[in-house]
Amino acid sequence: AGTWKSERVIASRQGPHLHLAGGGAGIINFCANNYLGLSSHPEVIRAAVEALEKFGAGLSSVRFICGTQSIHKDLEEKIACFHQREDAILYASCFDANAGIFEALLTPEDAVLSDELNHASIIDGIRLCKANKYRYKHMDMQDLEAKLKEAQKHRLRLVATDGAFSMDGDIAPLREICQLAHKYDALVFIDECHATGFLGPNGRGTDELLGVMDKVTIINSTLGKALGGAAGGYTTGPKPLIDLLRQRSRPYLFSNSLPPAVVGCASKALDLLMESNAIAQSMADKTQRFRSKMTAAGFTISGKDHPICPVMLGDARLASVMAEDMLNRGIYVIGFSYPVVPKGKARIRVQISAVHSDEDIDRCVEAFTQVGRKHGALP
Repeated sequence: AGTWKSERVIASRQGPHLHLAGGGAGIINFCANNYLGLSSHPEVIRAAVEALEKFGAGLSSVRFICGTQSIHKDLEEKIACFHQREDAILYASCFDANAGIFEALLTPEDAVLSDELNHASIIDGIRLCKANKYRYKHMDMQDLEAKLKEAQKHRLRLVATDGAFSMDGDIAPLREICQLAHKYDALVFIDECHATGFLGPNGRGTDELLGVMDKVTIINSTLGKALGGAAGGYTTGPKPLIDLLRQRSRPYLFSNSLPPAVVGCASKALDLLMESNAIAQSMADKTQRFRSKMTAAGFTISGKDHPICPVMLGDARLASVMAEDMLNRGIYVIGFSYPVVPKGKARIRVQISAVHSDEDIDRCVEAFTQVGRKHGALP
């Protein structure tokens, strides 16, 4: 069907410009989650080296046995401060954080209401719990309200949504979700992997962007995207919830502690963000430049005002062939098709980084225009 996925091999550090194994040099990278360019920031790298030298390569243990170091506690405190929450708990990834929260929090007497386009890790986490499951149409508040009415018979209701949806670049209507949650006595959970660090005036995420930081109960997010790009995830929220997760969350109880170098990376990335919002604010102009130029060229770009810019093509084979042709023109992008996105919604997902130059963006648009015309995606 033209949807077989192969992996390109990078022979350099992550950044706006890459070298590929086999000789590809000077490639402009437009599909990493390196939103703030911190994956190769010299201070972030230095912090990792210092943590590695002081605290070792790894803990060889889970947290509650002998795997908790002072740097883990310091980072959890820093995360809670950044999000203005009471406490936080670290995981090996946000996939693990999503796998660990629903089963620990919800019982067969409870209900979870999930957006139909939530990330696979949220879907898998919900599958693991025994709560009553409701799925509402994507960002459809009428459908969510109908499901909340139906769920009133249950003890506890939890609305679960991505803050920013990674495949479409759209942002959840958190104001309306929080209003409905208040009306129907529900809690709100958001996955902020594609928002933490760069959405909102200070990069705190979609809840800051939309002015509902005091109304969202639980935030799960990652250290592996904007916050240094290494690995790791976390849950932040009320302290009693975090205490419960330390006792009952299986990915936390049965996975090795985060390696010190990863903790050092993320801690320094948070320091840089809390010192200045300049990096986070640099995203908006560059995102607008790409979206407006691509739209003017005749492409359909999904989402709005987010550095995730899906170039909608529809046909899976077309997306794959165009992505390969883009690489021949020095632009690294990847075609997305089923089962990553729904059938008939194939796309090339472009992601803008704070470290892209205007020239990088213009070169990407020019290449898209040439390739689009060649393959019939543009007139």
